[in-house]
Amino acid sequence: MHELSIAMNLVQIAEEAARKAGASQVTVLYLRVGALSAIVPEALRFGFEIVTDGTMLAGARLEIEEVPVRIFCEHCAAEADLPNPQIFCCPTCQRPTGHMVQGRELELTSLEVT
Repeated sequence: MHELSIAMNLVQIAEEAARKAGASQVTVLYLRVGALSAIVPEALRFGFEIVTDGTMLAGARLEIEEVPVRIFCEHCAAEADLPNPQIFCCPTCQRPTGHMVQGRELELTSLEVT
């Protein structure tokens, strides 16, 4: 379960940012997680609860925005979300494409602190 090590890294990053901001507590972390990031949001939440105990993130909420796979089709110049991320065909013209615009993210976008 690599989500546990990711949660540990999130705690380190958030604590460093909070200290720089002069905060004493982190209350919410906002993440963007791509559909092809190989991260299971529920497992990340579970690991996050474990690793935040005794830190300035204890009791913090993890808000996860799940980002769909979005492609750009060179054939029809369309950008679209893939309904099935296992089939890399443009939903507009049905031609294969490999130009992914989004879908692999793991991004800490913001924190709420006190």
